[in-house]
Amino acid sequence: MKVEIWSDIMCPFCYIGKRRFEQALEQVGGQEQVEIEWKSFQLDPQLQYTPGQTVHDMLAEKKGWTVEYAKEVGNQVSGMAAQLGLEYDFDKAIPANTLDAHRFSHLAAKHGLQHIAEEKLFAAYFTEGKNVGDHETLIAIGKEIGLNETEVKEMLQSDTYKSAVHKDISEGSSIGVRGVPFFVFNRQYAISGAQPLEVFTQTFKKVQEDEKTSGTVEGAVCTPEGDC
Repeated sequence: MKVEIWSDIMCPFCYIGKRRFEQALEQVGGQEQVEIEWKSFQLDPQLQYTPGQTVHDMLAEKKGWTVEYAKEVGNQVSGMAAQLGLEYDFDKAIPANTLDAHRFSHLAAKHGLQHIAEEKLFAAYFTEGKNVGDHETLIAIGKEIGLNETEVKEMLQSDTYKSAVHKDISEGSSIGVRGVPFFVFNRQYAISGAQPLEVFTQTFKKVQEDEKTSGTVEGAVCTPEGDC
């Protein structure tokens, strides 16, 4: 089974969706038969880091909210995350462009470390208050998960994987990804958003059943040797 996940590091529901996806996979079993590929998506490709700007400030400006209302919304989402054991701290979170973080994810994928890289990026942004657009942050995460420091630095200083990021975004658009998270199972089934746990478990079971029955069905045949 292959599952492709379109996601952005600064999307709070993507981290929640990731955890529910993982919990469902643990419930249904067969993790070793599931290939997970994270696909890039940028909620705000034009976003630039502004020193001192908080998520509350950014949302208030972008959506026309008051800062107080933005904090209320953040508290509601933090409560949802807490139910899954995730600690969100929007007071510390640093809004930043996620292009380089997505390029970093592609590099991690090259070494079979993409899933853990995504976890570390989410934690860095939502819990630890780190700037995921900062190269030093990405280099430190790379070292933590076992990537070569020099390779990470050289990648970040180049345009490597930029085209791969844009390709993911374009591919997502072509199959109907309008928001994230967006989970695609074997290019047959899709889950849009951080759906309840049971939606993920039901989908996993459906795909597993399909795979069991999608092989060759044996019946009466004749062979070139004349046996029937």
